[in-house]
Amino acid sequence: MTDQTPLNGITVLTLAVNLPGPLAAARLTQLGARVIKVEPPNGDPLESAVAEYYRELTEGQEIRRVDLKTADGAKELGSLAAEADVLLTAMRPRAAAALGVPELVDEHGLVHVEIVGFAGDRADVPGHDLTYQAAHATLVPGHMPTVPVADVLGGEHAALEALAGLRQRDVGRGGSSAVGGTSSGIVRRVVLDEAAAWAAGPARHGLSSPGSPLGGGSPFYRTYATADGHIAVACVEPHFAKALAANLGSDHDTLERAFAAEPTARWVDFAAQHDLPIEAIALD
Repeated sequence: MTDQTPLNGITVLTLAVNLPGPLAAARLTQLGARVIKVEPPNGDPLESAVAEYYRELTEGQEIRRVDLKTADGAKELGSLAAEADVLLTAMRPRAAAALGVPELVDEHGLVHVEIVGFAGDRADVPGHDLTYQAAHATLVPGHMPTVPVADVLGGEHAALEALAGLRQRDVGRGGSSAVGGTSSGIVRRVVLDEAAAWAAGPARHGLSSPGSPLGGGSPFYRTYATADGHIAVACVEPHFAKALAANLGSDHDTLERAFAAEPTARWVDFAAQHDLPIEAIALD
């Protein structure tokens, strides 16, 4: 029986550490690609920060530690690039240039997915998820985000751009979002600042901003305290809202009192009984 995974036969070489790159590499691994992860001698900082998550994201990958700043390291990178289809990086363009990445891409006809913080003249400006979110109003001052939105979405965008680059290579023609493609190599750029802006769209258009339909303005779409925890109520469609109103009430104060009077398990059972989108809020 032949392997039916979409990326069977595709080799991805990744130099990307921290979070967006490993997320993209994990997604490509799930799609059947062979992934070779090259880390600096001290390893990926993600492993030091959260070893279990690092193991989750690198499962099924070949991991090598190479000092790319040495002659031997550069030679090893060239050998790995010769057997790869896709090169994934997450560094500023000047750092990639110092390692000879553009030359490798052209020499071996690679699809290079480069993850950068900003576009245009700011491509070499440093940043992280927190600063990208800050620029696009998805942070609440005084609170830290529980999900690094730009990093997670940027990782998904990078996996998508890898697929787009492979398609572009196969059809042998340029794509509108390629920023550095040549006759030999193809470059697809993922900008984390733009990923943050994309994620901010619902709030920017008033869908999830404070007081909006998905931002606490509706009693049918918000969180409530129960007698022993909290639940998320997402009865946004009219038939769900009607059913909740008929059984408990239709205004915030009434629902707040009702939910607070019974434990979470009661409301989980209630949701199943009435086919309603209500879920207990997990604490970890």
